[in-house]
Amino acid sequence: MKLSQARARATAALRDAGIGAAPRDADRILAAILGVAPGLLRTADDRDLNAEQLRRLDQGIAARAARQPVAQIVGFRDFHAHRFRVTRDTLDPRPETETLVDAALDLPWRSVLDLGTGTGAILISLLAARPGTAGTGTDISAAALDVARENAQIIGVTASFTQADWYDGVTGRFDLIASNPPYIAQQEMAGLAPDVLDWEPHSALTDGADGLTAYRIIASGARDRLSPGGHVLVEIGPTQGDAVSALFRDQGAKTRLIRDLDGRNRVVLADFGG
Repeated sequence: MKLSQARARATAALRDAGIGAAPRDADRILAAILGVAPGLLRTADDRDLNAEQLRRLDQGIAARAARQPVAQIVGFRDFHAHRFRVTRDTLDPRPETETLVDAALDLPWRSVLDLGTGTGAILISLLAARPGTAGTGTDISAAALDVARENAQIIGVTASFTQADWYDGVTGRFDLIASNPPYIAQQEMAGLAPDVLDWEPHSALTDGADGLTAYRIIASGARDRLSPGGHVLVEIGPTQGDAVSALFRDQGAKTRLIRDLDGRNRVVLADFGG
């Protein structure tokens, strides 16, 4: 089967399955199999695909039709300046989380603590962009930490990873604390797309309560883990800006909301400078 035929067949199968972004998703899966960038498929030579490539394509399209996220199917997600391995044990790094990374790179820091690190995308991106800095990533999931360690090794970043429930067991002080915690309220979970609800780890999505549990813990323990003049950056849901900011102000911090590229409140910056 020719490449053009395979693309058309894959796209049609995803459309029939009700996948809204069928052409894009089909191209991402096929491009990963061929080891090329998705955008190059349109200009690539109309080569013949071998039996193994077709088998992998059929397998990938069937998985996507079952609503498995493309990042899990291909095994990676491009985030900030690097490619991160993704599994069912980790949250798929979202483009909006790059807002937090960019905000962190505008701050002065030499050490960073990433709470709930998952794939390590935040921590590794920061350390890679600022050579000579140090960082620790924590997660309650041992499986997620294995993925983060592998990503750090592949990308060539030295970082420390430890299994911890937020601050429990964390020692030392840091110039920056960063986190993309589970912030979806339990009552909102049923409204998530099946791509998220059925495939991503619920512990990384929700606190099983009002969506603010992690922020309460992070805010209340920040002063004890920050160096003098330190900062906290946390990703939030678009409607949580006022509530999360208030939690940090109650601990004596000055706060600022940072918007993502879509203009939505996405990050709270808490300044504990005094």
